[in-house]
Amino acid sequence: MLKHPDIDEIFITHEQIVTKCEELGAIISSEYRNRIPVLIGLLKGCVPFMAELIKHITSHVEIDFMDVSSYLGGTQTTGKVHVLKDLSIDIRGKDVLIVDDIIDTGLTLQEVCVLLKDRGAKSIEIITLIDKPEGRKVTTVVPRYVGYYIPKKFVVGFGLDYNELYRNLPYIGILKESVYK
Repeated sequence: MLKHPDIDEIFITHEQIVTKCEELGAIISSEYRNRIPVLIGLLKGCVPFMAELIKHITSHVEIDFMDVSSYLGGTQTTGKVHVLKDLSIDIRGKDVLIVDDIIDTGLTLQEVCVLLKDRGAKSIEIITLIDKPEGRKVTTVVPRYVGYYIPKKFVVGFGLDYNELYRNLPYIGILKESVYK
């Protein structure tokens, strides 16, 4: 696989991501066999992960999206969550699976979970492709389904971005410091 010139190293290959989505899809299919969960993707980073994941879920699901941000460009969270696009379906009484590309501080997800609980979700679980527990600033965000745990590195690709770039890389790579410093 050809590495982008701004990438130091390919951290997780496309093949590894697909395999992990197959594993997560099988677990979700089994655990939600007799229910119809709503998968809520957090835009924009969730798109490649969610698209791959749902291919491997054999039970029925509903899908919706929210666009929330605490970064507003740059590399550090602002700590304040902005809802840029809201849900189009009512989640009252439904099992919700939030699909996110990466969890770092957990601040954004904490606010989203509170919001969805206030809207009457029956249950809320989190699915993430990447979890960076070292960066966590809250203890209330514990993803149930995790693709990969990684150290505190600046990664991009497969939905993860830096200033809206690199989302389309088919792998997850470590961005060269010279690009963002």
